[in-house]
Amino acid sequence: MAIDEGLLEKVARDGGAYLRFYRWNPPTLSLGRNQPITISGVPIVRRPTGGQAVWHDDEVTYAVVAPIESFGSLRKAYCEIHTRLARALRSLGADAALAPAHPPIRPSAHPSSCFAFPVGGEILVHGKKLVGSAQVRRRNAFLQHGSILLGGSQQHVGDAGGATTLAEALGRPVTFEEVVDAITATWEIASLASR
Repeated sequence: MAIDEGLLEKVARDGGAYLRFYRWNPPTLSLGRNQPITISGVPIVRRPTGGQAVWHDDEVTYAVVAPIESFGSLRKAYCEIHTRLARALRSLGADAALAPAHPPIRPSAHPSSCFAFPVGGEILVHGKKLVGSAQVRRRNAFLQHGSILLGGSQQHVGDAGGATTLAEALGRPVTFEEVVDAITATWEIASLASR
């Protein structure tokens, strides 16, 4: 995630745009930039983006770093990126859709897990959250991080059944490479269509 933060500074200074994918070894807990540490005994990192805890194990972590002007407002960028990701997940056979808008939740009511419940614009499969994302903006650039669950669970952070995985949605194991290839292919199509 330090690389993503470095890319954010680079884009803010020099322009450009990046779409990056990675995975974690060992499995690691990431916390939103303002979230208190309430779990111990596991590797922990703090994200520059907001949001709640994510257990990074059997998943694809993505990062989009771009000028704000290329995607627009926070809400517009969030939905555009999720639209592109949902298109890729549908190409794999998942019934991925964006969650409808909900009223904001009071800060004291936030659960510790990013996957406990969806907020408007996030990616769902059959009403359960498949992709968790958060964004930060600095000067003229933004970074959006996200986690696409391939298998496993978020029980380390108490998702309370609000999450699903691609393996559950498709009824088969799904590889990191398969998801990255699908996103890359559909991302390029969306980029060409917007020119």
